[in-house]
Amino acid sequence: MASSLTSFTDEARIALDTLSGRAAGLFSPSMRLGVTGLSRAGKTVFISALVHNLIHGGRLPLFEAQKSGRIARAFLEEQPDDAVPRFQYEDHVAALVNERVWPDSTRAISELRLTIEYESASGWNRLFSAGKLSVDIVDYPGEWLLDLPLLGKSFADFSREAVELAALPVRCDLSQAWLELASTIDPDADADEMTARRLAESFAAYLKACKLDDRALSTLPPGRFLMPGDLEGSPALTFAPLLTLSQGRPRSGSLRAMMERRYEAYKTHVVKPFFREHIARLDRQIVLIDAMQALNAGPAAMADLERAVTEILSCFRPGRGNFLTDFFSRRIDRILVAATKADHLHHESHDRLQAIVRRLTDRAVARANFSGAAVDVVAMAAVRSTREGTVKQGRETLPVIIGMPLKSETINGETFDGKTETAIFPGDLPEKVDAVFDISGSPADSAEPAIRFVRFRPPKLERTAEGVTLSLPHIRLDRALQFLIGDHLA
Repeated sequence: MASSLTSFTDEARIALDTLSGRAAGLFSPSMRLGVTGLSRAGKTVFISALVHNLIHGGRLPLFEAQKSGRIARAFLEEQPDDAVPRFQYEDHVAALVNERVWPDSTRAISELRLTIEYESASGWNRLFSAGKLSVDIVDYPGEWLLDLPLLGKSFADFSREAVELAALPVRCDLSQAWLELASTIDPDADADEMTARRLAESFAAYLKACKLDDRALSTLPPGRFLMPGDLEGSPALTFAPLLTLSQGRPRSGSLRAMMERRYEAYKTHVVKPFFREHIARLDRQIVLIDAMQALNAGPAAMADLERAVTEILSCFRPGRGNFLTDFFSRRIDRILVAATKADHLHHESHDRLQAIVRRLTDRAVARANFSGAAVDVVAMAAVRSTREGTVKQGRETLPVIIGMPLKSETINGETFDGKTETAIFPGDLPEKVDAVFDISGSPADSAEPAIRFVRFRPPKLERTAEGVTLSLPHIRLDRALQFLIGDHLA
């Protein structure tokens, strides 16, 4: 699909941008790491923890360059793109460490440059390598990424697919108000601004309802309907799918003509620049997913998450170049799909969580006809907010996680105040992976969730005898780092 997202002019601009970046990289080696995921998957926390652990020499036993003592130091530098907002690392770490609250979610694109000074493991490489790598971390909402497939779809295709998704059992009650309104609208009637506005607002309300915890759905384009940014209220966001479209071109001046024009404007002025200026410039990518929330919501949410991952993979440019082609075109050669919040489960269930994500990713790779890049999965927690223990219940000894639930979180009717630590038996994930993808039955008929999912406050960091605050604790952040950048530091 990625080949259909750009025109010849787009490709020429991408080639010039890449050539400029590669030329600068001859003297100052760099790589661009994309970090994405759907809302509340933990993008901001991941970036903050990654940088904090590298700068402060965190415990990263699976990150070979750190383990072997070859990293001299890591530090932040001025980012290369002046037109892109800076990722506010310092504010986010202050929220995590000092206030023990989770930082605000990603609402737009941001960037941060982390530079690592290291010694190569190879004597040959030490002769020719500068021993310095700049990692440009690009943070962007996954909802925006899910817009990219729209570039290859007409307004009629978009409308048809939106109606098909709205009819699914997991969505039909949420989409009822929008569908009822849309059914009263004649697409061939004269264009009317208030009608367009009512349709757009009703469609956006349906998409937002799909995101709530009890459904936890993922495939919700257009992404700017959920995160409009500075486009809120603009004509480019005042459109919606229409029902029962006739064949052929719309009548000039009709509502359908207005909607089609605004849909195309959305693609031209919002989606395409996002792909050209950001996605097409990436070297590596991590996709964070909140599989825990989808598991809690049931098989329909898991199936929708798989659909979203499929569409995300279809938008990347995978592959390995050579010395010549790399000067003109960037390709993503490694993609990591990471299930976050593994600290909400006992470690005995981590392998099952990873197996579920592996199954989801493998099916998404097959459906997207994706090839040319190494794809791996991991169950991780960029910041570990719990510790493990056991409790006696009758004759049974249950594995539990211990942490401080966020204020207003509830378990079995008990509401927490955000200051009290408690031990929770989160339950076990099913041994058979197929069970979590079985969509027979509606969400209302689904059984008790496999896990008891509550949100915890960030941990209180330990201090050394000298009063130095240690780095943020994690689960498998080091493994993610090794896969994403380890080879660049070899």
